[in-house]
Amino acid sequence: AARTRNNLLKAACDVFAEKGYRDATISEISARSGANIAAVNYHFGNKEKLYVEAWRCAFKDSLQAHPPDGGAKAGAPPKERLRAHVTATLQRLADKNNREFWFVQREFANPTGLLEEVIRQEILPLQKQTEGLVRELLGEQASERDVRFCETSIISQCVNPMVVGKKPQGGKKEKGERPEIKDLAAYADHIVRFSLAGLEAVRRETEVKTKNEKRQKNSK
Repeated sequence: AARTRNNLLKAACDVFAEKGYRDATISEISARSGANIAAVNYHFGNKEKLYVEAWRCAFKDSLQAHPPDGGAKAGAPPKERLRAHVTATLQRLADKNNREFWFVQREFANPTGLLEEVIRQEILPLQKQTEGLVRELLGEQASERDVRFCETSIISQCVNPMVVGKKPQGGKKEKGERPEIKDLAAYADHIVRFSLAGLEAVRRETEVKTKNEKRQKNSK
Protein backbone atom coordinates (compact mmCIF):
# COMPACT_ATOMS: atom_id res chain seq x y z
CA ALA A 1 0.00 0.00 0.00
CA ALA A 2 2.81 2.41 0.88
CA ARG A 3 4.62 1.61 -2.36
CA THR A 4 1.44 2.16 -4.39
CA ARG A 5 0.81 5.50 -2.71
CA ASN A 6 4.38 6.61 -3.32
CA ASN A 7 4.23 5.57 -6.98
CA LEU A 8 1.00 7.52 -7.42
CA LEU A 9 2.56 10.60 -5.86
CA LYS A 10 5.64 10.45 -8.06
CA ALA A 11 3.55 10.00 -11.19
CA ALA A 12 1.21 12.81 -10.13
CA CYS A 13 4.18 15.13 -9.60
CA ASP A 14 5.33 14.51 -13.16
CA VAL A 15 1.92 14.80 -14.82
CA PHE A 16 0.73 17.87 -12.93
CA ALA A 17 4.08 19.62 -13.47
CA GLU A 18 3.93 18.86 -17.20
CA LYS A 19 0.26 19.62 -17.86
CA GLY A 20 -1.17 21.56 -14.95
CA TYR A 21 -4.18 20.60 -12.89
CA ARG A 22 -6.92 20.92 -15.49
CA ASP A 23 -5.21 19.05 -18.32
CA ALA A 24 -3.87 16.26 -16.14
CA THR A 25 -6.04 13.16 -15.86
CA ILE A 26 -6.33 10.53 -13.16
CA SER A 27 -6.19 7.83 -15.83
CA GLU A 28 -2.78 9.02 -17.07
CA ILE A 29 -1.45 9.31 -13.52
CA SER A 30 -2.70 5.82 -12.72
CA ALA A 31 -1.18 4.41 -15.89
CA ARG A 32 2.22 5.95 -15.21
CA SER A 33 2.22 4.71 -11.64
CA GLY A 34 1.18 1.17 -12.56
CA ALA A 35 -1.85 1.40 -10.27
CA ASN A 36 -5.56 1.46 -11.03
CA ILE A 37 -7.86 4.46 -10.73
CA ALA A 38 -9.49 3.04 -7.61
CA ALA A 39 -6.13 3.34 -5.85
CA VAL A 40 -6.23 7.14 -6.25
CA ASN A 41 -9.60 7.30 -4.50
CA TYR A 42 -8.40 4.93 -1.80
CA HIS A 43 -5.19 6.80 -0.98
CA PHE A 44 -6.16 10.41 -1.73
CA GLY A 45 -9.92 10.64 -2.06
CA ASN A 46 -10.04 12.75 -5.21
CA LYS A 47 -8.00 14.63 -7.81
CA GLU A 48 -7.92 17.84 -5.77
CA LYS A 49 -6.32 16.20 -2.74
CA LEU A 50 -3.88 14.30 -4.94
CA TYR A 51 -2.86 17.61 -6.53
CA VAL A 52 -2.14 19.19 -3.16
CA GLU A 53 -0.16 16.21 -1.89
CA ALA A 54 1.76 15.98 -5.16
CA TRP A 55 2.89 19.60 -4.83
CA ARG A 56 3.89 18.99 -1.22
CA CYS A 57 5.88 15.94 -2.33
CA ALA A 58 7.58 17.87 -5.15
CA PHE A 59 8.42 20.72 -2.79
CA LYS A 60 9.99 18.40 -0.21
CA ASP A 61 11.97 16.61 -2.92
CA SER A 62 13.28 19.99 -4.06
CA LEU A 63 14.32 21.01 -0.54
CA GLN A 64 15.98 17.66 0.03
CA ALA A 65 18.03 18.11 -3.14
CA HIS A 66 18.93 21.71 -2.21
CA PRO A 67 18.62 22.32 1.56
CA PRO A 68 17.80 25.98 2.29
CA ASP A 69 20.80 26.41 4.59
CA GLY A 70 23.11 25.63 1.68
CA GLY A 71 25.30 23.55 3.96
CA ALA A 72 26.26 26.49 6.18
CA LYS A 73 26.54 25.70 9.89
CA ALA A 74 24.04 27.26 12.29
CA GLY A 75 26.81 29.12 14.09
CA ALA A 76 28.40 30.57 10.94
CA PRO A 77 28.50 34.36 10.52
CA PRO A 78 25.20 35.76 9.14
CA LYS A 79 26.86 36.98 5.92
CA GLU A 80 28.13 33.45 5.25
CA ARG A 81 24.70 31.98 5.93
CA LEU A 82 23.09 34.54 3.63
CA ARG A 83 25.43 33.59 0.81
CA ALA A 84 24.73 29.88 1.34
CA HIS A 85 20.96 30.49 1.45
CA VAL A 86 20.96 32.57 -1.74
CA THR A 87 23.10 30.00 -3.57
CA ALA A 88 20.84 27.13 -2.48
CA THR A 89 17.72 29.04 -3.56
CA LEU A 90 19.16 29.73 -7.02
CA GLN A 91 20.27 26.12 -7.42
CA ARG A 92 16.82 24.88 -6.44
CA LEU A 93 15.08 27.15 -8.93
CA ALA A 94 17.54 26.31 -11.71
CA ASP A 95 17.31 22.54 -11.18
CA LYS A 96 15.72 20.94 -14.25
CA ASN A 97 14.22 18.27 -11.99
CA ASN A 98 12.41 20.87 -9.87
CA ARG A 99 8.77 19.98 -10.44
CA GLU A 100 7.29 22.26 -7.78
CA PHE A 101 8.53 25.22 -9.84
CA TRP A 102 6.26 24.21 -12.73
CA PHE A 103 3.32 23.55 -10.41
CA VAL A 104 3.51 27.16 -9.27
CA GLN A 105 4.10 28.60 -12.74
CA ARG A 106 1.07 26.78 -14.11
CA GLU A 107 -0.97 27.99 -11.14
CA PHE A 108 -0.01 31.58 -12.01
CA ALA A 109 -1.06 31.04 -15.61
CA ASN A 110 -4.27 29.14 -14.83
CA PRO A 111 -5.14 29.47 -11.12
CA THR A 112 -7.09 26.79 -9.29
CA GLY A 113 -6.69 28.16 -5.78
CA LEU A 114 -6.04 24.64 -4.54
CA LEU A 115 -2.41 25.24 -3.56
CA GLU A 116 -2.77 28.51 -1.67
CA GLU A 117 -3.03 26.98 1.80
CA VAL A 118 -0.42 24.24 1.38
CA ILE A 119 2.08 26.69 -0.12
CA ARG A 120 1.51 29.06 2.79
CA GLN A 121 2.05 26.23 5.27
CA GLU A 122 5.28 25.04 3.66
CA ILE A 123 6.77 28.39 2.64
CA LEU A 124 6.06 30.31 5.86
CA PRO A 125 8.66 28.47 8.00
CA LEU A 126 11.32 29.13 5.35
CA GLN A 127 10.29 32.77 5.15
CA LYS A 128 10.57 33.12 8.94
CA GLN A 129 14.06 31.62 8.85
CA THR A 130 15.14 34.13 6.21
CA GLU A 131 13.57 36.98 8.15
CA GLY A 132 15.52 35.89 11.22
CA LEU A 133 18.74 36.01 9.23
CA VAL A 134 17.84 39.45 7.87
CA ARG A 135 17.15 40.71 11.39
CA GLU A 136 20.61 39.58 12.48
CA LEU A 137 22.09 41.72 9.73
CA LEU A 138 19.81 44.70 10.33
CA GLY A 139 20.07 44.69 14.12
CA GLU A 140 17.40 44.33 16.77
CA GLN A 141 16.28 47.94 16.36
CA ALA A 142 15.00 47.27 12.83
CA SER A 143 11.24 47.43 12.38
CA GLU A 144 9.18 44.43 11.34
CA ARG A 145 8.34 46.23 8.11
CA ASP A 146 12.01 46.77 7.23
CA VAL A 147 12.78 43.12 7.96
CA ARG A 148 9.88 41.94 5.83
CA PHE A 149 10.66 44.30 2.96
CA CYS A 150 14.35 43.35 2.93
CA GLU A 151 13.55 39.63 3.01
CA THR A 152 11.14 40.08 0.10
CA SER A 153 13.75 42.03 -1.85
CA ILE A 154 16.42 39.34 -1.41
CA ILE A 155 14.13 36.46 -2.40
CA SER A 156 12.74 38.43 -5.36
CA GLN A 157 16.26 38.85 -6.72
CA CYS A 158 16.57 35.08 -6.66
CA VAL A 159 13.16 34.19 -8.06
CA ASN A 160 12.36 36.77 -10.73
CA PRO A 161 15.33 36.25 -13.11
CA MET A 162 14.97 32.46 -12.83
CA VAL A 163 11.28 32.64 -13.70
CA VAL A 164 11.97 34.86 -16.70
CA GLY A 165 14.86 32.79 -17.99
CA LYS A 166 13.48 29.31 -17.38
CA LYS A 167 11.54 27.58 -20.15
CA PRO A 168 9.59 24.31 -20.17
CA GLN A 169 11.28 21.41 -21.88
CA GLY A 170 11.06 22.01 -25.59
CA GLY A 171 10.06 25.65 -25.06
CA LYS A 172 11.64 28.25 -27.32
CA LYS A 173 13.09 31.57 -26.26
CA GLU A 174 11.12 34.51 -27.59
CA LYS A 175 12.90 37.47 -29.17
CA GLY A 176 13.73 40.18 -26.64
CA GLU A 177 13.43 37.94 -23.58
CA ARG A 178 16.07 38.07 -20.90
CA PRO A 179 18.69 35.33 -21.22
CA GLU A 180 18.91 32.53 -18.70
CA ILE A 181 21.41 33.14 -15.91
CA LYS A 182 23.94 30.35 -16.32
CA ASP A 183 26.69 31.44 -13.93
CA LEU A 184 24.77 30.94 -10.70
CA ALA A 185 27.84 31.44 -8.50
CA ALA A 186 28.55 34.86 -10.00
CA TYR A 187 24.91 35.89 -9.74
CA ALA A 188 24.75 34.68 -6.13
CA ASP A 189 27.78 36.84 -5.35
CA HIS A 190 26.03 39.82 -6.94
CA ILE A 191 22.84 39.30 -4.94
CA VAL A 192 24.80 39.02 -1.70
CA ARG A 193 26.92 42.12 -2.37
CA PHE A 194 23.90 44.15 -3.46
CA SER A 195 21.76 42.96 -0.55
CA LEU A 196 24.44 43.50 2.10
CA ALA A 197 24.96 47.05 0.88
CA GLY A 198 21.22 47.68 1.08
CA LEU A 199 20.92 46.07 4.50
CA GLU A 200 23.80 48.16 5.81
CA ALA A 201 22.15 51.33 4.51
CA VAL A 202 18.87 50.43 6.22
CA ARG A 203 20.74 49.57 9.42
CA ARG A 204 22.56 52.93 9.47
CA GLU A 205 19.33 54.79 8.78
CA THR A 206 17.63 52.98 11.66
CA GLU A 207 20.51 53.72 14.03
CA VAL A 208 20.45 57.43 13.15
CA LYS A 209 16.67 57.55 13.57
CA THR A 210 16.89 55.82 16.96
CA LYS A 211 19.60 58.21 18.19
CA ASN A 212 17.59 61.22 17.09
CA GLU A 213 14.49 59.93 18.84
CA LYS A 214 16.46 59.37 22.07
CA ARG A 215 18.00 62.83 21.81
CA GLN A 216 14.59 64.41 21.36
CA LYS A 217 13.17 62.44 24.25
CA ASN A 218 15.99 63.45 26.58
CA SER A 219 15.71 67.11 25.63
CA LYS A 220 12.09 67.30 26.79
